Amino acid sequence: MTTPNPETHPRPAVAGPPTRHQLAVMIWLAVFPTLTVLNVALGDWLGALTPVLRTLVLSTIAVPIVMYGLMPQLHRLRSRLLARTASR
Repeated sequence: MTTPNPETHPRPAVAGPPTRHQLAVMIWLAVFPTLTVLNVALGDWLGALTPVLRTLVLSTIAVPIVMYGLMPQLHRLRSRLLARTASR
């Protein structure tokens, strides 16, 4: 078995972890729209709750959406964008 020649088969660039600033923007891009949609969708029901209970309900719904749904997508998007700019 032969090993591939790196000159004829270049490896795609792998993006490293995001910087603190990139991560902050990614989190904001995931959290703000999620909380906005939840507030609009559940606003009437949430309005009857105390602020602490309202925050508990929102965070219980929003955190899994952000962590398991949106952040992986944002990480993939960031990787594609970095790969695209590296290939130019």
